Amino acid sequence: MDQVALRNADLLILTALTQTPVANPDSMLGEFCMAVASTLRSGGSCLVPCHPSGLLYDLFECLSVHLDNIGLSQIPLFFFSPVAETSLAYSNIFAEWLSSGKQSKVYLPEEPFPHAHLIKNGRLKHFPSLHAEGFTNEYRQPCVVFCGHPSLRFGNVVHFIELWGNHSNHSIVFVEPDFPYLEALAPYQPLTMKIVHCPIDTSLSFTQANKLIRDLKPGNLLVPDVYLHPPVSAPLRSDLVIQGKIGPASIGYEVLSGVTITNQEEAGKTSTLTGKLDARDNKFTLKVLNEEEGGTLYSAAERMLPRHPWGSVDTTQLLHLLSQHGLLDARVEDTPRGVVIHLPREDTVIQLEGSNTHVYCHDEALRRTLRDILLQCLPCL
Repeated sequence: MDQVALRNADLLILTALTQTPVANPDSMLGEFCMAVASTLRSGGSCLVPCHPSGLLYDLFECLSVHLDNIGLSQIPLFFFSPVAETSLAYSNIFAEWLSSGKQSKVYLPEEPFPHAHLIKNGRLKHFPSLHAEGFTNEYRQPCVVFCGHPSLRFGNVVHFIELWGNHSNHSIVFVEPDFPYLEALAPYQPLTMKIVHCPIDTSLSFTQANKLIRDLKPGNLLVPDVYLHPPVSAPLRSDLVIQGKIGPASIGYEVLSGVTITNQEEAGKTSTLTGKLDARDNKFTLKVLNEEEGGTLYSAAERMLPRHPWGSVDTTQLLHLLSQHGLLDARVEDTPRGVVIHLPREDTVIQLEGSNTHVYCHDEALRRTLRDILLQCLPCL
């Protein structure tokens, strides 16, 4: 990480720290290799639910070396994903995220990752799915299968659990930290195959995060409350918290009394809060924002519109509202990235691309009108 631009920042927002604070990723990687080797030695096969990039490359590298060292080089590795071939190819040419040692190999006639060599030697075989041509001829056991999804709710992993679940010599090894493995396995119980949990999370640890804070010296630090307390699994580990001068903020009763919980299919149960943050005697309280103060934050037009829109723009509604405002020359163009609406007479273009909306317009008054129209086409909280 290039820390120069982050030093002495007014505000540092720190989140997405390791989800497994008591598990060292290096030791977990070693446990993963030993667990797989144990299963293979007993004649069983190993299933590894994982994402098709990132950690997967390290698993290929470390496991293949470990199997070589214990005389199991003949064990085939299978990788199933619709993007398997693309993922393996691109990992060898995008160097900006690699360590310096692997970066140097990118610019030489040498692949930075061992999986390219494993594929050439036939040890690593990748397929878009179980039904891909050639898989039946290549498949043999014992083997190691890498496939998704780590939630066990979809993907080729579902088939392998159904195929191997009633055999105790097979095992399933969880390495991704994003999903509770017991909840993932719940629909498949009772399950006979061995279950191994080796979560490998290479996100910042609390030790690294605290050092980063000391080095950057931010004016203010914003962290989730959960980072201020030791994890439930290790309540006495005071080192597994963010250290420093912390100023928690409380929310006044008047603010909470006006909260309305809404149940949105995409956003879940949510609510929004608007108020003023009062700082007094080193205590922070979110208080009600009165009408006069509200006027300083929002224009008259904005106060009439939803303040918290979300989701995707309804194109049909948008065209209807445009026509109501006299913009009758709208022409719709479908593109691979979304929808483009041309207003030739006004020399204006509206691009709707997933969660991004862009308005290209030289007339500031028209631009504000289009903004208000777009906001009306969005669901709001």
